[in-house]
Amino acid sequence: MFIVKEVGELKGRIHSFESLGAVDGPGVRFVIFMQGCPLRCKYCHNRDTREYSFGTKYTVDEVVNKIKRYVAYMGEDGGVTVTGGEPLLQIDFVRELFKRLKELNIHTCLDTSGFVQIDKLKDLLDYTDLVLLDIKHMDNETHQDLIGVSNEKIKLFAKHLSDKGIPMWIRHVLVPGITDSEEHLIELREFIGSLKTVQKVEVLGYHTLGVHKWAQSEEEYPLAGVPEATIEDVKRAKRILGIE
Repeated sequence: MFIVKEVGELKGRIHSFESLGAVDGPGVRFVIFMQGCPLRCKYCHNRDTREYSFGTKYTVDEVVNKIKRYVAYMGEDGGVTVTGGEPLLQIDFVRELFKRLKELNIHTCLDTSGFVQIDKLKDLLDYTDLVLLDIKHMDNETHQDLIGVSNEKIKLFAKHLSDKGIPMWIRHVLVPGITDSEEHLIELREFIGSLKTVQKVEVLGYHTLGVHKWAQSEEEYPLAGVPEATIEDVKRAKRILGIE
């Protein structure tokens, strides 16, 4: 994974903002969708955030000023979530943003795939209150086919969070016929059980709401024909993972 650095004044390339998010961390969240991602997930529902050059540049001050308008809505439980794309692609910007937010006593949440070299993190985690970690697949060969990269860095990242005492929520997208086998889910359960700081596990049912974004990018959707996960599919996965 390469880390993007802007020349001159520190700026981040951002796809969009969501002012009152309710599904990306605890409470009411101000959500920042960073532009750019090194992964090639076949089921990506934010396909329009992949290319780094498509984003709009913002300084940290500009983003902080946007956030300040919504602090009253966050309450004690809410805060700011940085997602993407892959926010660790612009790690310097995220680090400086989180540092500023902690000075304002605002809860910070990093939504990431965890595909990063540990030594690139530097002190980012010192300013991170919570990590939403998306674990795609435990089998490395399947992971490479589905995501385009190995899962080794991701597993090391999860263990690093655990060792550092950083709270995390584990997220897993349940794709029928690909990520829903009992064998895989048992292995995922055992891996999660080895981590000391997991506060929550979320099973996200695969859906096709983002397919139109692939068409807009003039790309064929890789999982065409794969059915969406049903409520029963999700319940079954939760039972195997031991969270229901």
